[in-house]
Amino acid sequence: MIDFQQVHRNYGEKTAVEDLTLHIGAGELFSLLGHNGAGKTTAIKMLVGLIRPSRGTIRVGGYDLVAKTREATSLIGFVPDQPYLYDKLSGREILHFIGRMYGMEHHQLHAATDREIHRFDLGDFVDDLTETYSHGMKQRMVFATALLHEPRVLVVDEPMIGLDPYSIRQVKDLLRAEASRGMCVLMSTHTLQAAEEISDRVGIMNHGRLLFDGTVETLREKFPSEKRTLEAMYLALTQKGASLAAEGGKA
Repeated sequence: MIDFQQVHRNYGEKTAVEDLTLHIGAGELFSLLGHNGAGKTTAIKMLVGLIRPSRGTIRVGGYDLVAKTREATSLIGFVPDQPYLYDKLSGREILHFIGRMYGMEHHQLHAATDREIHRFDLGDFVDDLTETYSHGMKQRMVFATALLHEPRVLVVDEPMIGLDPYSIRQVKDLLRAEASRGMCVLMSTHTLQAAEEISDRVGIMNHGRLLFDGTVETLREKFPSEKRTLEAMYLALTQKGASLAAEGGKA
């Protein structure tokens, strides 16, 4: 469903993403890990069509994201790291606005709106202006807008930020359930425990490069002397990658 082929992204002389090749299939939950500045957010912005790669190819559902932008992005639901909403609209108005942008028919849109209101328990506040929402309420609304058109790909950037433990559990269960239903899910996160718990595969980026792509068990085989937590292995790998990058080598 998601294919990066030798993707680069430069900002002037700075390379944010270097030679990224990655495939994520339908029904797979993939967690992209890395410190701030590692290239995760740039990769996600390219994937959802906010910026273009400097070179290389990105395909979603077989559509080239640059040549067939509308077709590719119509398959994607996106939850950004900050839950931005239109403050002077109610939640219901936002859902209807998003649905019309995706070209949903009237009866389809109203049925989908009711479905997401029920799924995310929005009924008590969906007709209030979103400027009155708490962070958790906004996060639930953003998930509802992302899933409204029943996308085949869900991209979530740091979905656990600012959430209480109960809401975090709900997000983890939701992402796992959507992948089990056949959706391709890409999650960028600093929450390594959540990534270890729910992911089918993880990718670790450092200085714009993908250092590792595989299962946590495969990573344990790579670092048998480390503690068996993802956190310990992540730190070992990124520190090794940073050392090699400083020496001009390859991780």
